[in-house]
Amino acid sequence: MKLLITILFFFTLVATITDIKAETNTVSSTVVTNSTPPTANAPVIANSNSDICKVGVGGSVQNNVLGVASGILVDDELCQLLKLSRSQYSYGMKVSAVALLCQDPRVWTSMMDAGTPCPVKGLIGAEAATYWEENPNEIPDGSRYKPEYLQASVEEKPEGDFNDIKNFGLMALSLLLLL
Repeated sequence: MKLLITILFFFTLVATITDIKAETNTVSSTVVTNSTPPTANAPVIANSNSDICKVGVGGSVQNNVLGVASGILVDDELCQLLKLSRSQYSYGMKVSAVALLCQDPRVWTSMMDAGTPCPVKGLIGAEAATYWEENPNEIPDGSRYKPEYLQASVEEKPEGDFNDIKNFGLMALSLLLLL
């Protein structure tokens, strides 16, 4: 019995000392939680068909308090030209198909490089080449030929063109005859 009282006393003493030590010990620490703030996810704009000329563009921004996400569809104009041209060609309208593609300055330039000017207003071949020389302002912007053609058209027209004077004289003569 004495042994039991000694063991009980010993356990009580250890428990009391541990409790006192725990109450007087100051621990300074920083508690870090592992919970991250919610994130803004950009919407997925899926294109399940490869024959659609639209491209999905999405984006998002997130800070500690607020998140914003958005997405839009953008038209791919070159894809549309290719599809329209392909359908025109399949209907047997080959000149129309080429004319559609010639709206792109890269195609227009490559056609001129190949010696086959783009068709315009029903003209093909040499007639189309003459038309482009006479109307360089209708060449698609971005073609490397446009500045050359514009420069050539400015150089060809002298100031005080004789045709303008002749036309004015004919108009004045016709007015005198009418009076």
